[in-house]
Amino acid sequence: MSSPAAHLHRKPALEELGDFTTTSRVLPICVLAIGIGIISTFVAWALLKLIGFFTNVAYYHHFATSFVSPAGNTLGAWAVAVPVVGSLIVGLMARYGSERIRGHGIPEAIESILMDGSRVKPRLAILKPISAAISIGTGGPFGAEGPIIMTGGAFGSMIGQLFHLTSVERRTLLVAGASAGMSATFAAPLASVLIGVELLLFEWKPRSAIPVALASATACAARRYLLGMGPLFPVSPHPAFIGFAGLGGCIIAGIAAGALSALLTLGVYAAEDLFRKLPIHWMWWPAIGGVFIGVGGLIFPQALGVGYDTIARLLQGDVPLALFAGVLIVKSLIWMISLGSGTSGGVLAPLLMMGAALGGIEGMFLPHFGLGFWPLVSMGAILGGTMRSPFTGIVFAIELTHDMNMLLPLLVACFLAHLFTVLTLRRSILTEKISRRGYHLSREYALDPLEILFVREVMRTNIIVLPHDGTLQQAFELIHSTKNPNGQHVFPVLGPDRELVGVVTRNQLVQRHREMTERAASVSLAEIATRNPHVAFSDEPLRKVVNRMAESGYTRFPVLDPTGDGKIVGMVALGDLLRARSKNLEDERARERVLRIRMPFGRRVIEEQIPLTEDASFRNGESEDQHEHTSADD
Repeated sequence: MSSPAAHLHRKPALEELGDFTTTSRVLPICVLAIGIGIISTFVAWALLKLIGFFTNVAYYHHFATSFVSPAGNTLGAWAVAVPVVGSLIVGLMARYGSERIRGHGIPEAIESILMDGSRVKPRLAILKPISAAISIGTGGPFGAEGPIIMTGGAFGSMIGQLFHLTSVERRTLLVAGASAGMSATFAAPLASVLIGVELLLFEWKPRSAIPVALASATACAARRYLLGMGPLFPVSPHPAFIGFAGLGGCIIAGIAAGALSALLTLGVYAAEDLFRKLPIHWMWWPAIGGVFIGVGGLIFPQALGVGYDTIARLLQGDVPLALFAGVLIVKSLIWMISLGSGTSGGVLAPLLMMGAALGGIEGMFLPHFGLGFWPLVSMGAILGGTMRSPFTGIVFAIELTHDMNMLLPLLVACFLAHLFTVLTLRRSILTEKISRRGYHLSREYALDPLEILFVREVMRTNIIVLPHDGTLQQAFELIHSTKNPNGQHVFPVLGPDRELVGVVTRNQLVQRHREMTERAASVSLAEIATRNPHVAFSDEPLRKVVNRMAESGYTRFPVLDPTGDGKIVGMVALGDLLRARSKNLEDERARERVLRIRMPFGRRVIEEQIPLTEDASFRNGESEDQHEHTSADD
């Protein structure tokens, strides 16, 4: 005889557990992502044209959409007024249109994912690119990639909202649009996928990575017909191997980039703190930042605008020291102040420029490996440090230049810059803004130990079981006797063939005994037991059990044999799952020497050292009163 309880949940088999949880739902999401990739390419093209239009109108007073630099304007002192007017317009758009257009795009995209269920309002898809184009076109020292990421993400989210999708699926489409927009802008499809994974997806699963990759590849292919092919900043190939002296220089460059990344992050939020202290509405802050932009543009015109032409010069090398100094001093100062004022613009292009300038100065005393070598190393490293995305920094620098020989130098510099900022700053330039809005975001991804531990590893087997033909009186006396030293709360009720037929709880027995005191000796447990209880199987991963507890509200399950005969093999409770988690913490924190080296009579012998203490946290039969708590099934 088999109990219905044994079939309440489909019996899992170990061979059914796979490496991935992706289902066929990913196929329609992929189709939508490809369409979003095409749309995002047109969005990127339109934004670049808008930036060119506003730049030509503001600085050269003619209607054109060609991408030009504001540095060549002949306005003289009147050029100071241009970014002030542009920033004032952005402030008005933010106050009366949507406050979400403020900032550089990526934190806003993260916030939409984390707090808004990946829902982006349609008007943001219109206001964000226009405000960014006005800000950059009137001299703002920003890049177009942040606004494109937010705008592409907005279109991806809107398309997702047209269909019956889960929040996770909408998030995938939002990130697909964001990555596609970046891919179309920089002709860097792989780096665009990585930035989506490292900054926006908050997971590394095929269900999301595959659609994002297809959207990015589609956008890069479509870019060929609208914006041309890459690379954006071609350079001459550098040496394939730079020796230990060169790698030592990469260590210096990585640490220096990490230090500059930390200073830039602190500077941006110090400027924001100063603006918050002003006794005026935040709508006016961008205009004040525009004053600094205008003055900085008079001192160093190359600091204005996106600056792609300046980045290309820095990577080509052989530029005057004044250009390096101007970028590091003027560009960085007006960028920090204006970004802190809350205007609209991106961070990638300015970081590329400042990193290249830092590398140009380093190239004056580090070993020479060709023009633009150290600017390229530092350019990638500052992305790894400031954005805490070292893989993105490495791949992005290579895709922008197509110089594969730079892989090893970038690997060293990017991860050392990442190490510096991780040790010196609690949050990055992106997550600090999220934190200031009252939320917390972790940038670390790790395998959940509950995914790989099984019920059989934590369940307890020294449990009390009750026969179906036992009486209420007998059970009541048992739970108050010394035979229940562990304080068990849930008692499996077994049928004639020792199969599970139901469960009774301690509270249930006490309440029924109070109601039926006179006839408790004649009431069988089969009459009062809860039929078809929630159960677990011994070969299930603990993650499934946690999810089942969350869905049902019960925190203690009988554990059945996986063969499907309904035989009970133990009990698992929430406390057991917590001990599984504590075992993972123990692995991270407990330090012990496993091997010991002795040198008797001048010979070296390696011995295995046996730990003095043994972790008994997973022994079957551990006392339940150490970890049990009152729960919904009591």
